[in-house]
Amino acid sequence: MTARPFKLAQFILLSILTAFSLSAYASVNVGKPAPDFTGIDSQGIKHSLSQYKGKTVVLEWTNHDCPYVKKHYNSGNMQKLQNNATANGIVWLSIISSKPGKQGHVSGEQADELTQSRNAAPTAVILDVTSEIGLMYGAKTTPHMYIIDKTGQLVYMGGIDNIPSKDEDDIAGAKNYVRAALDAMAAGKTIEDSITRPYGCSVKY
Repeated sequence: MTARPFKLAQFILLSILTAFSLSAYASVNVGKPAPDFTGIDSQGIKHSLSQYKGKTVVLEWTNHDCPYVKKHYNSGNMQKLQNNATANGIVWLSIISSKPGKQGHVSGEQADELTQSRNAAPTAVILDVTSEIGLMYGAKTTPHMYIIDKTGQLVYMGGIDNIPSKDEDDIAGAKNYVRAALDAMAAGKTIEDSITRPYGCSVKY
């Protein structure tokens, strides 16, 4: 077997194993209780989903090297969402599930430097180095967004908006699903788009 077919076979096998892992671990459904998890943030503080019962929680899967993530951070779009959410008492957890040696993996210190340099405003940055939380939720892309209501029920999962591009100029004309969902919740209305297609780079499990 030449090198190229061998590498192709490796890629196919890795894709199958990744897909199997996601299907085996992921057990999240809109309208059902969100799975509880515990993670350590960039400052060594433990966070469990259950500790935030009574609050709305946003989960944002991220990878600072991903061009789709850069689109939303370089434009300030993600920071605006974070600031508006946390100002209204919403807990925003950015989650990094990149494994050591993979794109997007950072130390706690590096994560804090990124938060500061980008003027980001999450409640905390969870370092999911074992990928346990990402696999539990079936997170596929960066960004991949989830919203959990005050009762602990998953009410939204999917993309940040409806234009799957790397172009910052597309943000202005996009429907921001996360903002729309949070606005609907605040108004006591039903979320129109509760499940959408996520887009971005693959999570580096």
